[in-house]
Amino acid sequence: MTLRQRLDQRQVQKLILAPALQQAIKLLPLTNLELIEVIDEELAQNPMIEIEDEAREGAAKDSETVAAEEAGVKNRDSVLEGLSLESTEPKLESDTGDDKFLAGFQDYLDEGFRPHFTESREAVSLENTISRTPSLWDHLNWQATLTFFEGEDRDIAQFIIGNINEDGYLMSPVEEIARLLQTTAEKVEAVRAKIKTFDPVGCGSLDLREALLAQMDHLLVQDEMARKIVTQYLPLLEKSDYAQLARVLGVTLADVRARIELVKGLDPAPGRKYAEEKTSYVVPDIIVAKEGDEWTITLNDEGLPRLRISAYYRQLLGKAAAGEPEAYRFLKDRLKKALWFMRSLDQRNQTIYKVARFIVDRQKEFFE
Repeated sequence: MTLRQRLDQRQVQKLILAPALQQAIKLLPLTNLELIEVIDEELAQNPMIEIEDEAREGAAKDSETVAAEEAGVKNRDSVLEGLSLESTEPKLESDTGDDKFLAGFQDYLDEGFRPHFTESREAVSLENTISRTPSLWDHLNWQATLTFFEGEDRDIAQFIIGNINEDGYLMSPVEEIARLLQTTAEKVEAVRAKIKTFDPVGCGSLDLREALLAQMDHLLVQDEMARKIVTQYLPLLEKSDYAQLARVLGVTLADVRARIELVKGLDPAPGRKYAEEKTSYVVPDIIVAKEGDEWTITLNDEGLPRLRISAYYRQLLGKAAAGEPEAYRFLKDRLKKALWFMRSLDQRNQTIYKVARFIVDRQKEFFE
């Protein structure tokens, strides 16, 4: 059996993802914060795209005035008509089908086109920001310097504060601290009792029970039943076994729930108030609200810039069409990419809206 090489021509059907479709798919799962980064990157790479607000505040007017003077045209309308892409583009071999391509993006070229983006927020003044927030240990040490004036008490306080974790609990036993500092446990306990009254109240406690009781003392809570729940029946409280609590206390379930609401107002991790970890908030893509008897869906485009095709570079494209083929091809390529990018953004918004609309219609009883 001999092996031979030959050429065959066949017809097959298969799915091919065009570059524009790949771009639309990549934009679809992005959050608003990630989308802003992609838009900023595209603005830096493609001069054909500009932010509408910036262009509206004088830059577009100046560029149109300069272009009008160079073209010898007095009014703005005649400039735009004279720079029509269909009338000034040279008939190059590589431009076959460009007219049909641009026809699908005519809305993006109109001066009245407004993408579904809100105005970008003003930047926060740097004078209103600080380089670093004070940590829990800095805050406690500052209060200790205003409370303890004897050298031994101040050393004990600094040692205790240094062994407090991020949640505000003391990680070392009192006896071990006394042994390391060569002092008495009573002395360490007296200093620790004062530290528990610092802000945030409860820091320096050995366990959850002690932290909650310190906060009750600070708030002058005199409810004996609530204090008894924290002191003796904290495991039942952690399991949310309110029925068993009512039985062991000999009270009604309503009385137990009233005390539970009081305990819920206390902070189980007082040190977290000064945690250095930044909380990452999730920005929703859609907002669902009920107006009357209908559920409305709104795309959350807060912070996203308004985009448009640069009028100045469109004018340069029209001029390059007269006798600069290389410049014309470059600008035409950037124009196509800009149009595809803006269309992908709109397609993303439409897809998210349709999916949200379908979910709300199918899950209306859940939202109700």
